[in-house]
Amino acid sequence: MSFEPAVHLDDLPDVGAVQVVINDQPVSVVRAEDGSIHAIDDVCSHAEVSLSEGEVEDCTIECWLHGSRFDLRTGQPTALPATQPVDVYPVRIEGDVVHVDVTAPLNAPTAGSDAAATTSKEH
Repeated sequence: MSFEPAVHLDDLPDVGAVQVVINDQPVSVVRAEDGSIHAIDDVCSHAEVSLSEGEVEDCTIECWLHGSRFDLRTGQPTALPATQPVDVYPVRIEGDVVHVDVTAPLNAPTAGSDAAATTSKEH
């Protein structure tokens, strides 16, 4: 795995997302309502707009343009019009920095169908 520093925890909203670019890949780093941290592809699979500008509710993020909603743990769309998932990336927190690995999406076909994004802390 190739974790890269993405964002300081203090720069994340209490509930919401920020866009970062890691290895030329736009990524939404998201703090869900339960405080968990997730990283997903920042481009909506339906309209190709930034998901980080959307509203976070429970453990989903909404595309601001047409209302598609994606599960932050699986990348699966939970509301139309999107029908294709977005990539979900592994997240690791070191100190006060969120690190993301964009080289191996958790929901890639080779990763298994039950893969889910999780937050882990290392001190």
